[in-house]
Formats: sequence, C-alpha cells, structure tokens
Amino acid sequence: MSIQYPQSLHPIFLKLLHHNIKPIIVGGYVRDALLKKTSNDIDIELYNIDSLEYVEKILEAFGSVKSVGKSFGICKLKYRGLELDFSLPRTDSKVASGHQGFEIRVDTSLNFTQASSRRDFTINAMGYDIETKKLLDPFYGRDDLEKKILKAVDLKKFDEDPLRVLRAIMFSSRFELKVANYLFVKCKSMMQANVLQELPQERIFQEIKKILLQSKRPSKGFLLLKNLDGFLFFREFTLVIEEEYSEIVKSLDIFKEFYFLQSEEKNITVMFALLSAKFTSQERKSFLKRVTNNKKMIETVEKLTHTEIDLENLKNYDIYKLATKVDIALYATYLAARSLNNRKREIDSLLKRAKSLGVLHKKATPFIEGKELISLGLQPSPLFSKILDATYEAQMHGEFKNREEALIWLHLNLKDICPEYNQP
Repeated sequence: MSIQYPQSLHPIFLKLLHHNIKPIIVGGYVRDALLKKTSNDIDIELYNIDSLEYVEKILEAFGSVKSVGKSFGICKLKYRGLELDFSLPRTDSKVASGHQGFEIRVDTSLNFTQASSRRDFTINAMGYDIETKKLLDPFYGRDDLEKKILKAVDLKKFDEDPLRVLRAIMFSSRFELKVANYLFVKCKSMMQANVLQELPQERIFQEIKKILLQSKRPSKGFLLLKNLDGFLFFREFTLVIEEEYSEIVKSLDIFKEFYFLQSEEKNITVMFALLSAKFTSQERKSFLKRVTNNKKMIETVEKLTHTEIDLENLKNYDIYKLATKVDIALYATYLAARSLNNRKREIDSLLKRAKSLGVLHKKATPFIEGKELISLGLQPSPLFSKILDATYEAQMHGEFKNREEALIWLHLNLKDICPEYNQP
C-alpha cells in the first residue's frame, strides 16, 4: 500500500538512496496520510547508515541543516515549506522519574520493528518505506485506525512516560478512538498515581491545547479525562456538579462547531474560559496556573468569565462600558457557546450594535485626553485622572458627540467634577 507525500521530497530521497541510505517516513505523518489528513511536519528515519554527520553533509545541498544533540540522532531541515526531521534508530531507557527521565541512545543495528517498539501507540508505530513503496506496520496500527481503537505498543513500558496518559486522551479525542480496555485500566492507574504532577507545565498545556483545538468534539476528551480520574490532578472540577460539567463540555463542542475563530490564541482563550466558567476566581487562577504561565491569556480568561451583562435591556452606555472591559466580539463568542446557543438573538443584537457604535473590538476613543485639559489652562496633576474618568463617563452616556462639544461640556462642568481646580 502506498501513501501520498510531497513530490518535492523526491530529490532528497533519491540522493539518500544513491548513498545506500534507506529512508522510511515514520510516526504521525503516516497515520495522518492514512486518515487523508495533510501535514507539513514529516519525520524520516534512516537505515543502513552509522553517522549522522554523513547524513548532514548530504542534506546540506538542500538547505541549512540543524543538529539536535548527537545523542538524539536527529537533524532538522526546512525545505520548501516542509519541516523535516531526519533521525537514526534509537532506544529509550528509563533512568529517572518524569517525562524526561530517559536515556536515549542511537542504535543503528536496530531494524524498523525494533526501533518502532519504543513508540507509544500502534497508530504511531507505522512507517512507509520510500524504496519499496510499502507500508511497514509491525503492530497493526492500520487495523486499529480502521477499527477506531487506541492500543499501546508495549503496555509494560507504557507508564514509564507520564505524558502518555494525556496523549491517550488527546488521540482518543482528536481521532474519536475508543481506548482499548486494557489501556483504559493502565491510564486510570497512572492518573490514580498522580503521574501528571511529574510533567512540566508546558507539556500539559500542549496536550490540553491539542484536545481543545484539534478535536471535532473536545467534549470527548474531557469526558474521558473525568472517567480516567483525571480530576485527581485537575481537582477544581471536583467542585463542579455533574450537570454543570456536562454543560461545560457541551459548550466546548458548540464553540468548536459554530464559533471557531481564525486566531489560535483567541480560540484557546475562549475555550479555557468555557472550561473554567463554573469556577470561583481563585479556583480559576489555580487551574490556569497549573497549565500555563501566559499572563495575558489568564487575564483575558478572567475578564471573560467575570463580565456579566443584561442582554435583554441593553443601552448604548452598557455597550460602551462593556467595551472598556473586554473585546466584545470575543466576549460574544464566549457568551454564545456558554449559553449553549440559547441566546442567539440577543447576542447577534449586541454584536450589531457594538459594530455600529465602533466598539466591537476596542473601547471608544476618548474625545478628551490630557492634552485637551492642558489646552484649557489646567496644570498637570494627579487630579487629571479624576477629570478624564468623569468626562469619559459623560461621553459614554451620550452627553456630547465630538471633541468640540466635549470641550464645551467640560468647561461647564469642571467645577462640579473637581472643585479642587479653579476654573480658568
């Protein structure tokens, strides 16, 4: 069976074969190709070669080659829009706790079956031999893909890497696979042993992000997380009742289907807001800090979840005021998904009015700023903020429509706003 790969790789493969090096496409690219999915990231394992330096010299004809540690036996090449990783066969030996507690050694005596036995799941242990144009599938990953089941390559070694339990959830959710019963039991025992605490924050974030952004139905991943006792680590969810958790995960699916945005950052921000919508502020901060140190995202999530508005009785002032707190367009997508699509009419009206007022993505520009106060003869002072705040409030209430009217209004009202100033 053949798989499709970019034709632009032919010159590289031909040159490698000319030097009696056997290139085999491995891992996720093979899996995705069988699922008719495309990717620009391609991992290529090389056989019949002992020296990574020799490989690098061959590849230099195609661009700048970057080596990733001699012990890892990997070099990287960016080529015609593709991210290529070339590697030599290697083994993993568990020497310490955690995701990084492995000794990795290049072993060029390994054949493909031996080399792929280090992989986590059968669907990731396939290869495609460029020379023979044959699928290499020693652990029957293709059958598992077709049967939509997730199996481990080596159950005895599966729990050596704590990240694998999150990857099991991620792949199950992303490709809608059933976790094999024996693997489910293993993953649950890993969660009960609290292995996630061994993982660095960034690795947890990356797997959660994939569940949220790459799953058609992210709810599948978070229901599996619950069933595997993942709440022993994400303990804030234990404070959420069953019915509320069902609403939370359903809101993720609604957002993904109806409101998914072009910006990855905005998508992940809204989805974390939906996930933590039922938490208190302290619980939310605790949850978010366990998965990310992105202060901007945490702050935006807080704003989205804290902001409340009466959609039934909106005045222009309310919309202007809302724009000072959040990006209204982003808030509307959060609100729509959180309400499970039950407030569409009111939310559409909010968006239409915010757009007409010019505050869909940012607050209204103040007509009066510090330079206008100085032009009125006022000396810079800490009282400026009090005057500017009062003037902006009046602007949002519609007391004036432009800078000229604002200056007149300020001249007439300055004494009431700030008696400390003597009006010029």
